[in-house]
Order: sequence, then structure tokens, then C-alpha cells
Amino acid sequence: MINKSHYRTRSCKRLSIRCLLLLSLLSIGISFGCAGKDQGIGSGKDKGMSSWFRSAAGPAEPENEINLSDKAMDYFSQGRYTLAEEIFQKIRDRYPFSPYATLAELRLADCKFHMGNYGEALLLYEEFEKLHPTNDAVIYVIFQEGSCYYRLMKGPDREQISTHKLIETYDRLLSRYPNSPYSYEAHKRIAEARDRLAQHELLVAKWYARTGQVSQAKNRLEIAMNIYPDTPAGLKAAHLLKEDEIFRQASTNETDIAKESEESWWRRLVPFI
Repeated sequence: MINKSHYRTRSCKRLSIRCLLLLSLLSIGISFGCAGKDQGIGSGKDKGMSSWFRSAAGPAEPENEINLSDKAMDYFSQGRYTLAEEIFQKIRDRYPFSPYATLAELRLADCKFHMGNYGEALLLYEEFEKLHPTNDAVIYVIFQEGSCYYRLMKGPDREQISTHKLIETYDRLLSRYPNSPYSYEAHKRIAEARDRLAQHELLVAKWYARTGQVSQAKNRLEIAMNIYPDTPAGLKAAHLLKEDEIFRQASTNETDIAKESEESWWRRLVPFI
């Protein structure tokens, strides 16, 4: 015979357990829903859960020029210049009147320089010097302008615009800040640039000699000797003038050229061959 009171007791227990589970699920759903509503993101299950996790992690730090600058400088110090450049650009665009914008302008130029974009870096350094002529970083900026020209210098057989610009820039640095920490390196690079220019004159002189143009060859050697007398190439030009070797070679070449057919006229037009 079935014990009805025992059956009713077991049924009540099962009902109680189900009620507790249902109440627990409802309370969790209400919690997620309220969190979603408080954050203004709707009452969907996924949005509520996302909001709940954000609340547990704490409020996000507001983005401003200070924490952006810290993040950019972290990337910069790690050599991650592309990422740093993006954030420095954001700072300059969003906060143009902040002191951090000035730092961003300088570091943007540095990022370009370290990535090997010397032409772009040069323009940014020059812009910084123009906008902030009294800033303490101007000494460094002028040195970096010269460093861009140093990286852009070409071989002695090519045009020497960047070489001349390097000398002008470092002369300006040394005249304005003769005792700066960059003076030694500036003097060293000027000496290298002057020798590069003397080498260029020497190569042109040799080409003139090879094509039988004696007076032009002599003129180029005199330029190298008189303007760059303290350079190895200038000293070599003086030696060639003194020994007259290059002119004996020119006389020989002039005789040979006169005997050549008209098909060889291009030799006078193409230097350094």
C-alpha cells in the first residue's frame, strides 16, 4: 500500500528545488538586465553580460593627451615607431594647444627619421624650428636637420646639394650654439662633407682631362685645392697640379680624341665614365 504522506513530502521537495533554481536564474537575468540598462546598452543577454564584466573590471580610463602621450612614448622607446607615429599624430590633431602637442610634433619628426624617411623628417624638423624658435629642443632639432642631410648625401660622382646643405646647417648650429653637446659631431660631419665636395671637383677634373679639356680640368683642381685645402681630396688636387700629371694625360687624350671618328662625340657629354 502506497504511503500518501511520504509521496506528498517527496513532491514538495522537488517543487522547492525547482522553485529555487527558477528564482536563481531570474535573479541572474535581472542582474544582467539592470547592468545593461544602467550602461545604456539595452537589455539583451549578450549586452547585459558584457556590461556586467565591464562593471567588474572597473570604469575605463578616459582618453586624453596625457595618457595618449604616455602610450606613444612607450611605443617610441620600444622602437615601434609606426604605432608611436599614429598616436603622436592623434595628439597633435586633437589637442593642438596642449604642451603635449609640441612634444608630439617633435616626436613625429623623430619617428620619420628613425624609419628612414629623411626627406619627410627634415620638413617636420624645419616646421618645428619655425613654430617654436625659442624652445629648448631647437638645438637638437637643428642638429637633426643636419643629420637628415647627412643621410641624404650622395656619392662624389653625383650632385652635391645635400652636402652643401649639411655644411650650411651645421655652420648655423655652431655659430648659435658653439658649446652644445652636438658640436663635436657637427665638426666631424662638416669635415667629411667638405672632403666629399673636394672629391667631386677632383672627379670632374679627371673627366675634363680624359676628354682633353685642359683649362677646365685645371680650374676644377684649383677649386678643390683652394676651397678645400685641409681635405685629403684637396691635397691630392694640389699634388696633381704640382706634378702636372693630369695635364700630360690630357694632352695625350686630346691627341687620341682628335683621331677618333665622329661617332665618339658622346664621350664629351657623359662625365665619369
